[in-house]
Amino acid sequence: MRKNLRDAWKALYPFASNYLYLPQTGVRMHFLDEGPAKSTESKGTIVCVHGNPTWSFYYRDLINAFRDKYRVIVPDHVGMGLSDKPQVYNYSLARRIEDLEYLLEKLQLQGPFTMVVHDWGGAIGMGYAVRHPEKIRSVLYLNTAAYRSPFMPSTIRLARVPLLGELLVRGFNAFVWGALLTSTKYRLMPNITSGYLAPYNSWANRVAVLRFVQDIPMVSSHPSYATLKQIEQGLPKLAEIPKTFVWGALDHVFNDKFLQAWREIYPQAEFHRLPGAGHYVMEDAPQEVVKYLKELLEKSNNR
Repeated sequence: MRKNLRDAWKALYPFASNYLYLPQTGVRMHFLDEGPAKSTESKGTIVCVHGNPTWSFYYRDLINAFRDKYRVIVPDHVGMGLSDKPQVYNYSLARRIEDLEYLLEKLQLQGPFTMVVHDWGGAIGMGYAVRHPEKIRSVLYLNTAAYRSPFMPSTIRLARVPLLGELLVRGFNAFVWGALLTSTKYRLMPNITSGYLAPYNSWANRVAVLRFVQDIPMVSSHPSYATLKQIEQGLPKLAEIPKTFVWGALDHVFNDKFLQAWREIYPQAEFHRLPGAGHYVMEDAPQEVVKYLKELLEKSNNR
């Protein structure tokens, strides 16, 4: 019974796995590539970028909603999801942007694409976008940031405390469990919970969850600070493309302060604040996200 519950997520994730070996390191990056691949058969391409501690499982409802007509690509960052989990790796923002860049280059996408970003996937996705603005048709933002902020919740600060943070995150899986218990309005069903827990079932497999937390740059001396600053300064390059923000108002991490910052950066964007949704907005409001993404795709395809 316990094994069946642990594997219950697989019925919710009926997608074919693909792997790409990254150069120099030989590490495998897992990704989904669903829908019609040829440009003549597809209405376009959607690339979804997850954050921490989620993985491609987070976007399953979006994939199912769009893969009949769109090519939908969803990578798992190295150390996350079904990707390899090396204990020694450059788990930095710059490296993650380069990993995404390499994947999309190898896939040889036809024409500009729509990007969907969530959580720390915002910085990674926008890191790619400001380097290649000509390749971005539109962007859907889900409770995320791609700029410097002085705000950090106490729970994340605790996870960054030396030794204690490692014990909590890697030993007790507190970051994944904490997210599951606080990121949605209602408690998730066991089969969904099993999906979020599945890739992070041991000390070794939680290495990137901790490294993600440690990689949040709060001071200028942090190794990823300069990278995030460059992304922030590059955001105006994307000012003219269609953008939609779908925001879970119950999020205690990416709260309304982050939403207001986005309003100041992109005042012409479309904003939808959902009072009944939390940080995992794809869990609390999948139908609303799909609806607004459809509208965004129609708008950007008609330009």
